[in-house]
Amino acid sequence: MHKIAVIGEAESIVGFASIGIETHAVSNQKQAKEKLDQLAKSHYAVIYVTEAIAGKIADTINKYNCDVTPAIILIPGIRGNTGEGVQKIEKSIEKAVGAQLLD
Repeated sequence: MHKIAVIGEAESIVGFASIGIETHAVSNQKQAKEKLDQLAKSHYAVIYVTEAIAGKIADTINKYNCDVTPAIILIPGIRGNTGEGVQKIEKSIEKAVGAQLLD
């Protein structure tokens, strides 16, 4: 079975534990980078990252973009949606199908 985890602010990710997803609360850039690297090396298939945290560790996320796993998916946090997660999904779809999505 593939492992799934979520990284983010404690108040944004607490609910994921109730559906069986492993949660990892972080409060700063250093913790977030270390946790993402640790999970990636531990063969997690999917790692959700809150957009607020992802904005602080874009360089670390980018180094995994060419790998099949882990799939790093940005999700909105408790403080709202920056739109970055949706933009990344749209870019992935455009790359896969070779066409831009309609607005």
